[in-house]
This record gives sequence, C-alpha cells and structure tokens, in this order.
Amino acid sequence: MGISKGSAQWNGGLKDGKGSMKPGHAAEVPFSLGTRFEGQPGSNPEELIGAALSGCFSMALSVGLEKAGLKPTRIQTNADVQLEKQGEGFAITTIALSTEAAVPGANDAQFQKIAEETKKGCPVSKALAGVNITLKAKLAT
Repeated sequence: MGISKGSAQWNGGLKDGKGSMKPGHAAEVPFSLGTRFEGQPGSNPEELIGAALSGCFSMALSVGLEKAGLKPTRIQTNADVQLEKQGEGFAITTIALSTEAAVPGANDAQFQKIAEETKKGCPVSKALAGVNITLKAKLAT
C-alpha cells in the first residue's frame, strides 16, 4: 500500500494569520481563524476530517454490500464533525455520519447490519477511534 500525504502552512498569528491545507494530489484548501470558528466562508481541518470519513465509509460500504451479493448504484454520505471547547483547548467530540444508498434487492435489516459493520471497520473510522461516531443509514426508495 502507498503512503498518502498531506501538508499545511500557517502564516502569522492566530487572529491575523491564514493558512492552507493541501491533500497530496488535490487543490489547496485555505483556512483561517474566521473560517474555523466564526462561520466565515472557507474551510477548516474538521471539514477535511468529515470529508475523509465520508469518502472512506462510502467506499467501504460498497465493498461490504458487494461481499453480500448486492451492488449499490449510489451512496451519499455526510459527516457533521462537532468541535467543542475543552479546558484550554478544543476537541472533536462527535462525528454524526448519515448515509443514503440505492441498493437494488437489499432489505433494511441487511443494509443496517452492513452499514454498522462498515462504520466500525473502515480505515478512517479506526483512525478516529477516540471520537464518538454515530450513524444514520437509509436505503433510498
């Protein structure tokens, strides 16, 4: 397996600074104090974590479904990453995953079981083991 790379640069102090995060082969993503804590347009590290978990989960769910003899036609996953103040710092405390998948021939009980197993087993979920990850999984009608 290869090594995935990412980098970041920050220029200036906390309040007046700005930076960029760079996933290995993707475009730079700018961020600042305002984009992270004040709702200004832009991104933040938590959004990239949410995107990484959503992507990993979606791919892993397709594998789990295919192993069960099911072929998904679409999987849409979203992640709400909760950043909270803790003492002098901050922590990601919860990630709420929600996924909807179109899976011809699947029944809900089978789908829920595979989705829950996927949440526990995808590589990014494992990397985030210290965070409470919840899941709402829905079969598209």
